[in-house]
Amino acid sequence: MTEPARPGPLSGLLVADFSRVLAGPYCTMLLADLGADVIKVESPTGDDTRSWVPPVTEDGVSTYFLAINRNKRSVALDLKDEGDRALAQELARRADVFVQNFKPGGLARFGLDYDAVSAINPAIIYASISGFGSGGGKDLPGYDLMVQAMSGLMSLTGDPEGPPYRAGISAFDVIAGLHTTIAILAALNHRNATGEGQHLDASLMASAMSGMVNQTSAYVAGGTVPFRMGNSHPSLFPYEPLPTGDGDLIVTAGNDAQFRKLCEVIGAPELSDDPRFATNPGRTANRDILKPLLAEKLAAKSAADWFDALIAVGVPCGPINTVDKGVAFAEKIGLDPIVVAGTGDRTRPTVRHPVTFSKTPASYPLAPPELDEQGAEIRAWLSKGSA
Repeated sequence: MTEPARPGPLSGLLVADFSRVLAGPYCTMLLADLGADVIKVESPTGDDTRSWVPPVTEDGVSTYFLAINRNKRSVALDLKDEGDRALAQELARRADVFVQNFKPGGLARFGLDYDAVSAINPAIIYASISGFGSGGGKDLPGYDLMVQAMSGLMSLTGDPEGPPYRAGISAFDVIAGLHTTIAILAALNHRNATGEGQHLDASLMASAMSGMVNQTSAYVAGGTVPFRMGNSHPSLFPYEPLPTGDGDLIVTAGNDAQFRKLCEVIGAPELSDDPRFATNPGRTANRDILKPLLAEKLAAKSAADWFDALIAVGVPCGPINTVDKGVAFAEKIGLDPIVVAGTGDRTRPTVRHPVTFSKTPASYPLAPPELDEQGAEIRAWLSKGSA
């Protein structure tokens, strides 16, 4: 194209990104962070999340959109227009990877479904993301909240005596985006070995079944239907907020040795010798007895004091932060969570790529694009004929 290849392990890879909202854009942003050239194809009205507000930046841009669209170039194409549709098909012909999250079958009328694209580009890695897959659930709209409800996650979230709650983020959109990224990299490795492209079919519902891990396993392997327990863990205790002298502290004593250290620090070593509490199954079965005994001792000091004392002896624990304090803590421990994407007058603060590479680090040369920001140059490139 008109810009030099960017550094990174995926440098030289061309990704045609026909996705919008969250799962697909999160996937393609991760690829872009690692050097892939991601061309974000938007409708003339733009990605839905451009208008998902508030909150907004000082200049009125959706922070939701900014979270998942850095390092991409935007072109607005109207797939109902014959000329724009031809450009979209040309992009698909040239791409290494094609990512889309239209309803299953929704791109067929534009000649952009897997069969049509693979006919002109047999090596394409074509990733489809939907809410409920391309089988019996293909006609269901694919919003994360629906999947949280229908998968059973909401039945596990909230107070035991209260209503079901959604998670504080669109958890299955994010997990599906991660799963799709993994699948794309695996398919690229297969293509490098064989020359073969393939179709990847990901769904939020399938990601939910996998991402609920121990809870789905409880039913599938053990015949137990999990239920809502608030902040308690079904298989561990203590593994929840416990009250201290000035507020709650998360205490996660995940094994017997950690529980013994907890009891020693709070001045109740006899609890770890009590046969009811000496092992995790006993602590879990007797949590209603043990919890007030721990709370009585923890009331003697503040959460901050207990945090310092418990961490010093290896007992996992932590405060319940607001997001701003979470970011501040990440900065304090050297994770450098905030990076600036873009250069010159086009920069935005964003959250760092989650993995640190010793040889091929992520980079952030492009701020999240304005709608059709690079449209003219991309259309000119696609109009030139063979790449």
